[in-house]
Amino acid sequence: MINFKEVISKNIAEITNIDKKELITYIEIPPNSEMGDYAFPCFKLAKTLKKAPPMIANEIKEQYKENEYIDKIEVVGGYLNFYINKNIFVKDVMTEIFNKKEEYGSSEIGKGKTAVIEYSSPNIAKPFHIGHLRTTVIGGALYKIYKFTGYNVIGINHLGDWGIQFGKVMAGISLWKDEYNLSDDNEELINEILKIYVRFSKQEKEDETGEMNNLARKWFIKLEAGDEEAVKLWKWISEISLKEYEKTYNLLNSKFDSYNGEAFYNDKMQAVVEELKEKALLEESQGAQVVNLEKYDMPPCIVITSTGTTIYATRDLAAFMYRMKEYDFDKLVYVVGGEQQLHFKQIFKVLELMGYEEYVSKTQHVSFGLVVDKDGEKIGSRKGNSVSLEDILKQSINKVKDIMNSKNPDIENKEEIARKIGVGAIIFNDLSASRIKDEIFDWDTILNFNGETGPYVQFMYVRTRSILEKANTDISNIDNINLDLIKEEEAIEIVKLMANFEQVIINAMEKNEPSILTRYIINLAQAFSSYYAKYTIICEDKEVEKGRLLLTKQVGDVIKKGMELLGIDCPEKM
Repeated sequence: MINFKEVISKNIAEITNIDKKELITYIEIPPNSEMGDYAFPCFKLAKTLKKAPPMIANEIKEQYKENEYIDKIEVVGGYLNFYINKNIFVKDVMTEIFNKKEEYGSSEIGKGKTAVIEYSSPNIAKPFHIGHLRTTVIGGALYKIYKFTGYNVIGINHLGDWGIQFGKVMAGISLWKDEYNLSDDNEELINEILKIYVRFSKQEKEDETGEMNNLARKWFIKLEAGDEEAVKLWKWISEISLKEYEKTYNLLNSKFDSYNGEAFYNDKMQAVVEELKEKALLEESQGAQVVNLEKYDMPPCIVITSTGTTIYATRDLAAFMYRMKEYDFDKLVYVVGGEQQLHFKQIFKVLELMGYEEYVSKTQHVSFGLVVDKDGEKIGSRKGNSVSLEDILKQSINKVKDIMNSKNPDIENKEEIARKIGVGAIIFNDLSASRIKDEIFDWDTILNFNGETGPYVQFMYVRTRSILEKANTDISNIDNINLDLIKEEEAIEIVKLMANFEQVIINAMEKNEPSILTRYIINLAQAFSSYYAKYTIICEDKEVEKGRLLLTKQVGDVIKKGMELLGIDCPEKM
């Protein structure tokens, strides 16, 4: 595809003798097309050329070599506004989309590089609650986006399957197993285990003797020591939890390359402890072994607790060391909530002190806000009551079915379409704003078919497909389509948006921000909606019709690919 910025910067470089690599970074896209397609601010050259910006602009315009790519150049103050040849532009972009098909928008920016992304990572022995929606959805989108930009991606589900909480669960089961239905055929088995955990935690809090706390610690110490009974019980709880989580992952189209959770690093932590000792980084504090981070304005990083057990920081250090050796990563991304910011600062600082600055510099904590209701209240676990994510997804699907029954009751494949719209609506809502902001969970917004929502975008995709089906015109050979006839201003704006698809994906990857792609998809859908409202796609002039149909198809293709990268399926009908 023609890089118009490259064309402009090359010509200006020949006139000014300034490196085109520097000049290309100055080129801007004006806020509206009346001000040109590209703008060059000559203020940036005033110091180097020792001239006033308007004078520089006029001199460049006079000396600029005429070429087929630029129709017109205007000087406005200290700016040079460039108007590109629209016919060449439209042909170039639409031909590339036609030729690249499914691969349009992909790049090789990450070729030969490995990105490790840790996301989802629920704590087992509990139902998968809505609090883990954001990490699963953001991480899943980043996984797909990184792959589409050429990276070798390793998606890791770092399960919370180790720690004192399992001491509590196992201690509770040992005390009260006869009071609960813990048979494997109980469909609510995970909830029974949660009830035991909540009951134990409540009694532990009320126990002034510390007996309950000691019992939990004894069970976890047994587990760390490899006690046969404790390990068997832990494996049983883990299997039940993963079986339950897979239902949610299947609904969300979430896949992982590794389920290595905290337990995987049980036999790798001692080596980390020994290395910390060898490097004189460990010191005793109130019976615990810690790395003192006071000079970095952080509390100490606890490595071994006062009771001799490891802690999640120990396991995160071991996990980092393993990933560094196993994957030799170019990027390591932790998609974990903002409340863990201090934890990761401590971990990264300890690793720097251990001498792993190079790999720490390739590592990033990608944080995000909470899931809140429309009143700003956090949605999640409260007093032992969990908002199950699977239940939320099923509720969304059922709400869509109710809408379909009222508007299009005879549609085929109703269940599948409702799943795509219902689940897609939840994912799109999560990714529609900057990840650092809290996600507002409001059914009226999420399932709105007219707002900036997943159902609206899916509806616009379905509209492109219904137009093509209705027209039944052969557009399989681009050589038989006169793209010079695509000249309406609204059509040009659509082509401009599609031309920017690859760069949008790269921006989303570099900033670890899927909402950049979400915003783009909304803009493209809205641009097509405006075009469709103003112009008749299926029209009397069959040559014009073919061009408009190809544009319609390509808009649908780009929307579909963009939604796929977010983890959302588009139905063909709705």
